[in-house]
Amino acid sequence: MTEPVQPSMAAMQLREWGGPLELARIPRRQPLPTEVLVRVHAAGVNPVDVFTCEGRAYNRALALPHVPGWDVSGVVEAVGYGVTRFRKGDAVFGMPWFPREGGAYAQYVTAPARHFAHKPAQVTHAEAAALPLAGLTAWQMLVEVADVQPGMRVLISGAAGGVGHLAVQVAKALGASVTATGRPEKHGFLRQLGADRLVDYTAAPVADQVSGMDVVIELVGGDTCMAMLRTMRPGGLLVSAQAAWAPGLQEAATAMGVRASAFLVEPSGSGLDAIAKLVRDGRLMPHVDAVLPLAQAAEAHARVAQRHTTGKLVLVPAGTDE
Repeated sequence: MTEPVQPSMAAMQLREWGGPLELARIPRRQPLPTEVLVRVHAAGVNPVDVFTCEGRAYNRALALPHVPGWDVSGVVEAVGYGVTRFRKGDAVFGMPWFPREGGAYAQYVTAPARHFAHKPAQVTHAEAAALPLAGLTAWQMLVEVADVQPGMRVLISGAAGGVGHLAVQVAKALGASVTATGRPEKHGFLRQLGADRLVDYTAAPVADQVSGMDVVIELVGGDTCMAMLRTMRPGGLLVSAQAAWAPGLQEAATAMGVRASAFLVEPSGSGLDAIAKLVRDGRLMPHVDAVLPLAQAAEAHARVAQRHTTGKLVLVPAGTDE
């Protein structure tokens, strides 16, 4: 009696940290109880994808061979036992498994149902794939950590990037007064997003131009992160998604009479639902800088590593529509 043939799929795979991304055929998993199998229509690209492929982040959570990616938009192909959130044929978007391997650079992903939400009809799959990791980062930093309230003064660094451009919109939806940093050529874009004040970080240090902030959303790390402590009012809160690259942040904040919080995004179906509602209400729209075929993932990584992308880059597997 012959064993049934296990279905396979195309995926971009890394065989050694820092090595090349290669198009490969790998096994396609079936959903376990509480999981869904999603056919990927688009996968977002994030700086963390580059860091992990270089072997610079989350090595204890990952193993080789590695399929990168945590941003997914697609259609439910099958559901495991106990799933009530979705049915076959539902359009969904999500951030599966982070920081364990999400495997978004592939034709299919399998993950817990509550790592996904229904895709808003107002956005394409390419646009929806730009939302999960960056959108959850913005939402969790602003809402769940900083508890931003109407009238608060919020500074967002790197505001034209993947997380930043969504954070500007989320902060405005919360009623905050938003100061956004960016290169002069990005100021028109940031103004369209709703930023109240624009700061050119290439003209002078941001801390020399900004003060009295209630909340700082810090997305750069290093010396930039440390310098942002000087932009806050006494007791203000800096939330950094790059605190791992800013050793001594907590001690420096305490010495200056302000607060600092290191942050790492987590999968959250309820958070994705909140993001989807903002999209449906016309208060949040992701910006896709470019859509590339999945096979060009290495090119996408090179562009993201330059840190001048506006919004997000998105990959599309062959045979799907964005």
